[in-house]
Amino acid sequence: MVSNALARTGLTDITGKPLDFAPHDFRRIFTTDAIMNGMPPHIAQLLLGHKDINTTMGYKAVYPEEAINGHRAFIARRRGLRPSEEYRHPNDTEWDEFLGHFERRRLALGDCGRAYGTNCIHEHSCVRCPLLRVDPAQRQRLIDIRDNLTFRIAEAEREGWLGEADGLRVSLAAAKEKLAHADASLQRRVVAVELGMPSFRDVAARTVTT
Repeated sequence: MVSNALARTGLTDITGKPLDFAPHDFRRIFTTDAIMNGMPPHIAQLLLGHKDINTTMGYKAVYPEEAINGHRAFIARRRGLRPSEEYRHPNDTEWDEFLGHFERRRLALGDCGRAYGTNCIHEHSCVRCPLLRVDPAQRQRLIDIRDNLTFRIAEAEREGWLGEADGLRVSLAAAKEKLAHADASLQRRVVAVELGMPSFRDVAARTVTT
């Protein structure tokens, strides 16, 4: 049907031969149209199933500059559809709050990896939190926390505070895990690999005897 419709148009290529379309040509048309309308080339690569992005770039009948301009136009259209409030300048209070978030990420045991604008999922029980990045220099503090938790568990079991004991065991397991991570980090720091110094005979391409 496509060939018949094309024949009736009377269109020819630069050599005067009638145009001919194969199903594979429509992949090229799709790729050209998609990239010209803002689709990033690496996304088009995934859709087409190409292992090499250069293959995808060869599919489109446009130059790289046109692809870049098409993507920029796509971004501009997307921004035009979004609320203008998202692109306003923050006031002093909002900026101070943003900076304060990163100041509050500093903790006794290390740094908090919580993203800006998100709530603390463990209600500031940092030893349980997977987002806590432990500072290896605070290893002794972790040991003190572990020992204290062990003592408190024994006290809770002795007094019959079973719910308290269960919660403390969760914290104890997390403290031991953080301590293991701190030890692993310290070990990675102290391990050194001696590469040695190559001699002249090791690096010379050949030797000449005179």
